[in-house]
Amino acid sequence: MHIKDKLAEAERTGKPMFSFEFFPPKTAQGVQNLYDRMDRMHDLGPSFIDVTWGAGGQLSHLTCEMVNVAQTLYGLETCMHLTCTDMKKEKVDGALKEAYKAGCTNILALRGDPPREKEKWEAVQGGFHYAKDLVKYIKQEYGDHFDIGVAGYPEGAEDQQDPEILLDHLKEKVDAGGTFIVTQMFYDVDIFLAWVDKVRARGIKVPIVPGIMPIQTHAAFLRRAKWSNCHIPQNWLDALEPVKNDDAAVRDVGKGLVAEMCRRIINAGIMHLHFYTMNLAQATRMILEELGLTSSDGTPTKKALPWRQSLGLNRREEDVRPIFWKNRNKSYITRTQDWDEFPNGRWGDSRSPAFGELDAYGIGLKGTNEQNIKLWGQPRSLRDIANIFVRFLKNEIQSLPWSESPISNEADSIKTELLDLNSRGFLTINSQPSVNGVKSSHPVYGWGPHGGYVYQKAYLELLVSPSLIDELIRRTSKNEDITYYAVNKAGNLKTNAPNDGPNAVTWGVFPGKEIVQPTIVETVSFLAWKDEAFRLGSDWARCHSIASPSRHLINDIMENWYLVNIVHNDFHQTHGVFALFDGLEVADMDMGIENNLITNGDSAKGHPQTNDTAIPQTNGISTS
Repeated sequence: MHIKDKLAEAERTGKPMFSFEFFPPKTAQGVQNLYDRMDRMHDLGPSFIDVTWGAGGQLSHLTCEMVNVAQTLYGLETCMHLTCTDMKKEKVDGALKEAYKAGCTNILALRGDPPREKEKWEAVQGGFHYAKDLVKYIKQEYGDHFDIGVAGYPEGAEDQQDPEILLDHLKEKVDAGGTFIVTQMFYDVDIFLAWVDKVRARGIKVPIVPGIMPIQTHAAFLRRAKWSNCHIPQNWLDALEPVKNDDAAVRDVGKGLVAEMCRRIINAGIMHLHFYTMNLAQATRMILEELGLTSSDGTPTKKALPWRQSLGLNRREEDVRPIFWKNRNKSYITRTQDWDEFPNGRWGDSRSPAFGELDAYGIGLKGTNEQNIKLWGQPRSLRDIANIFVRFLKNEIQSLPWSESPISNEADSIKTELLDLNSRGFLTINSQPSVNGVKSSHPVYGWGPHGGYVYQKAYLELLVSPSLIDELIRRTSKNEDITYYAVNKAGNLKTNAPNDGPNAVTWGVFPGKEIVQPTIVETVSFLAWKDEAFRLGSDWARCHSIASPSRHLINDIMENWYLVNIVHNDFHQTHGVFALFDGLEVADMDMGIENNLITNGDSAKGHPQTNDTAIPQTNGISTS
């Protein structure tokens, strides 16, 4: 979606919006840390983000990669910076092509700063002299595909302090095709508002987006103000001076100062704020909370669908997905990235026939062996394994191999039942409660356009011991309202589904629209998920050394247990799925792996020898 359209929506509705700027880090670990932060900051609800372009195209490959990741994996509308400095036409063409392929539809066209080793800006042969030339070229090559932003300078630029000349340049950039203006940072709101009046007096009517720099530390605050030549009001200096050596106090005082500046901007009729985050979250989040523009717990304020959409090329209209990847969004996008079309309206109409292979980057278990052992410990019994799942449900740990994010508050209404199941040896990895027609604005279950109602069937996905699977299936088959799939790693599939077609487990009814069914259960995709689910468990086992009891314990579950999903098709029934498990419990959950290991011989020291094929005996059934 074009940024100019988002800005127009904010002005039309009178509802303030905001956006974030990020820059490419210099290290691989910094990049991964930033991706994790971008993922979390998505839930604050930015209308877009932008990614900077290094002077002379330094780190330009990383800018292009970040744009692709943000658009495709994180579903963040992204604006890519692009500069003229030391940029040959071929390099500009390559960057624009990469942005197009990523699904990006917004560019901020800049002349840019000279590389650090050069004192002044110089155009390269075959390059562009000014930002207006870059704007014209993008329009010439891509028409209206890209919405093009340009820069504005309320307090002058580094190499040009004459405000009249800068306004002339701004008018030329807009006349060349710029559709919105993003300003340099400032702290004096009076100077900014006076500049806006001058811009409008020049006949420039496109939206103006003020650049807001949060205050992180006192030293950084002064350094950035000096670097950008922006005036600091005396009352700001007076407020920050007493706490300048206390970073937390500086952020707190700065939050109030910047928030009050933002209120004056909004009251003046400018309904969008653009935050220069410096790749940090805390100070920006504090300001947004102070302004009441995001929830204090960081949950999304509005969702178009129950799952996070991808904004990659050709994926914007995608509106149906299997529920199995509910907690592994990036993996699903990676495994379907080569599809020619994506399901819209119905799963079966446009689904490609194959999911990508499991060796693609980003599908396996995240983190190093050491990090995962620190997170999940070294389980030696099934009770230890179950307690890991219990701790996840209690928000004591933030992820599981099958869930990359913490348990959501959607599970609160069934958390007691989930805790009980795991304590009895049923390892739950995905679930949703039934919902019978809550408003689309509901803070927990709501999604989609205003004025609608959403529904969902109870869904449960879990790992089940082979000693219990037959009894569970027997009970399930007696209830005509319940469908199930059960499969082990070898692919032995059991199901009572009437056919291989999709079963909608989430749907919504909205004014003026057909019923939307964004989440389904279906045979082919479940079998594809099965491979991934058991692969993740095996990856977890391999975090431990080859002779580790933990490795053998986890491997036994992966080799012998069943992955089961259950749907209660009567969405009026809130807890009907859990009744299937009444009186069932895995036996000998406290038995240590060392005491129950099948070995392939004895070592010289009297300790059992083990290898990758050694497995503990499977647990039996208890009907306590």
